[in-house]
Amino acid sequence: MNKLKEPVYVTRPLLPDVNDLYLEIQEIIESKWITNHGQKHNLLESKLEKVLKVPNASVFNNGSIALLTALKTLDLPRGSDVITTPFTFAATPHCISWNGLKPVFCDIEADTMTINAEKIEKLITPNTSAILPVHVYGFPCDVEKIDEIAEKYGLKVIYDAAHAFSTEINGKPIGNFGDVTMFSFHATKLYNTIEGGCLTYNNNELKEKIYNLRNFGIKNEEEVVDIGINGKMNEFQASIGLLNLKLFKKEQMERLKIKNLYIEHLSGIENIRIPKMPKNVTDSCQYFPIVIEDHFPLTRDQIYDKLKKCNILTRKYFYPICSDYRPYTNLKSSSVANLPLANAVKHKVLCLPYYGDLNSEIIVEICDILKSFSKIPLKILAN
Repeated sequence: MNKLKEPVYVTRPLLPDVNDLYLEIQEIIESKWITNHGQKHNLLESKLEKVLKVPNASVFNNGSIALLTALKTLDLPRGSDVITTPFTFAATPHCISWNGLKPVFCDIEADTMTINAEKIEKLITPNTSAILPVHVYGFPCDVEKIDEIAEKYGLKVIYDAAHAFSTEINGKPIGNFGDVTMFSFHATKLYNTIEGGCLTYNNNELKEKIYNLRNFGIKNEEEVVDIGINGKMNEFQASIGLLNLKLFKKEQMERLKIKNLYIEHLSGIENIRIPKMPKNVTDSCQYFPIVIEDHFPLTRDQIYDKLKKCNILTRKYFYPICSDYRPYTNLKSSSVANLPLANAVKHKVLCLPYYGDLNSEIIVEICDILKSFSKIPLKILAN
């Protein structure tokens, strides 16, 4: 295994042409309006509604603030329980906790690694107010089952779609499920505004409330109607977003080619599993995860370390899981007995480098290295 001259990262940000960006910035400078619901901010919202095919989109300075606001918007009783997954980024349970709510962790499915909808109902108590599922790696949750449960028990549903920009299920855009959906526009995402995010929702009555909460609770110059936060996106972020809206589909197509190349060269390697996107789902192409099963000659962590020595930077995503975090270890729902699959999968998943301008020769080399690992005799590993 030869060390590559330049590091290969797990992802790289989608960025517009510098000349196009210059023109956008020039317009901002000339307008003297750089934040507080400027022209580009408002234009981005309207364009996102068309791209995501949703009736309402409210943009934010980052996805975490958007998710905080989503939970606040729905007036969930303080101290109530919100059922979520431990197999997600830290922001998911943290936003629950920052709202004075209690995360209750539910185990995950084997194939999609999303929340196991069949196990949600047994976690519901009189104190449960909402469900916060996550579309992990762009694999959608069982939205039909979750919405059915929510309706049965009168619960709110907030979807974390940080990984699922432009995903559709049976032709229905993913931002139309539940009460509110959060998208992240962080630099690591398929579509980015450097930092940023948005909320989508079908209920038009939420628009004014979200607007106020995003702006310190300020309704107008003389009225503060709620306890809000500063979630506004500035004009420079919005400009990046407007330009990247013209580019993300091409980036997706390039990633699909890379995904197919990975599948071609990794298929058939015993005990390496490639999770499959359901046929009725359009792939957001956010990450390319593989699962290192128990009988592979090397563990996931050993593979991670060996690839890193070759200058190939993968990601153990998600590890640790949220139920392992110090603020949540004392929760009853964090017990290994309650989360057997999540605790097993956290040691097995590895996200490989995945971005549009990734060289095909590098992809083949990564696959060849993984193939070489599959041929390591078990007796050598034992030594």
